[in-house]
Amino acid sequence: MVPDFYAYMSPRPEEEKMRREVVERIERVIKDLWPTADVQVFGSFSTGLYLPTSDIDLVVFVKFREGDTLPLWRLEEALRKHKVVEENSVKVLDKATVPIIKLTDSLTEVKVDISFNMKNAVKAAALIKDYKKKYPVLPYLVLVLKQFLLQRDMNEVFTGGISSYCLFLVAVSFLQLHSRENACSPNANTGVLLIEFFELYGRHFNYLKTGIRIKDGGCYLSKDEVQKSMLDGYRPSLLYIEDPLQPGNDVGRSSYGAMQVKQVFDYAFMVLSHAVSPIAKYHLNNHGESILGRIIRVTQEVAEYRDWITMKWAALSLNSLTLKGNVTLLVELQEMEECINNLSEEGAESPSSSSPPPSSSFSSPHSSSASSSDAVSALVGLSFAPVI
Repeated sequence: MVPDFYAYMSPRPEEEKMRREVVERIERVIKDLWPTADVQVFGSFSTGLYLPTSDIDLVVFVKFREGDTLPLWRLEEALRKHKVVEENSVKVLDKATVPIIKLTDSLTEVKVDISFNMKNAVKAAALIKDYKKKYPVLPYLVLVLKQFLLQRDMNEVFTGGISSYCLFLVAVSFLQLHSRENACSPNANTGVLLIEFFELYGRHFNYLKTGIRIKDGGCYLSKDEVQKSMLDGYRPSLLYIEDPLQPGNDVGRSSYGAMQVKQVFDYAFMVLSHAVSPIAKYHLNNHGESILGRIIRVTQEVAEYRDWITMKWAALSLNSLTLKGNVTLLVELQEMEECINNLSEEGAESPSSSSPPPSSSFSSPHSSSASSSDAVSALVGLSFAPVI
């Protein structure tokens, strides 16, 4: 169940290509302003753990004079001037903990967040890649959890939800401290792990007294002890997660909706537990939807958006190949004409009649595969055994 969802939602080559082009367009604008700037991708696009509608996170490394404010507004103006962004989509959050520019690409509708000189952002992406190698089941859990929170508007710190980085650290802690040694095995039952994740963070985890640390193999922290090392007037947040890259930084401090997240995790545990119970086979909707389909839905709009990306960027690739073929053919014809002219100049006999130059016809391959929307219907309609 979880592997099926992961396989379906994982990025397609066309989606990867489209996002690369978005990054290149923005990078050209940045380089036009600051030629020596270094633009790097971090976050889910860098780690490969992104959903079809996920943001692209960019960080710009550029030197400023000491005391200068970040040129967020200058970059915002340049992006508008070059028509890279949708007219009313740009937001400059210069008062945020991490000042950023939020925008929507005008050609693809992909959302992009741009920050400046955040070294830990790139280090965090490297950290995530390391943990992906250490825990092979981690990408499966994270992608499902991201979709679960996304459809409930709980996937952004901006709205009080849990950030992707925060969610990832929580999932790492879950696997680090799991009681079963085989929980981290590549062959572990990801469906069971998903239910246990929802059970832990929906029912058993004590948010009021306990914090999370993943460094040095992971452990739980007493918030009373944590507070002793904090500056006067500061307390550990409700969802306290120690930043493994920056001691003293609370990754979950902006997740003011943590209790709402806890409630939906509890709901998911209840629904999935009922779905795999012995009496589930007598449920009226047993044959109408998959177990995972009871808590997760991929909308028709997302399916159609993915189809549009696949068709457009596959067509662009084909056009590129066609152009290369035509160029090659043109060169060959020019060489042939030069050869004939040379022969004529040397007194060779000219043909009595000239035949038309060879023509090349290119036709787009017709795909008979099912659309993404059909794939969603098939995925949701699968009938799984009680163990997921």
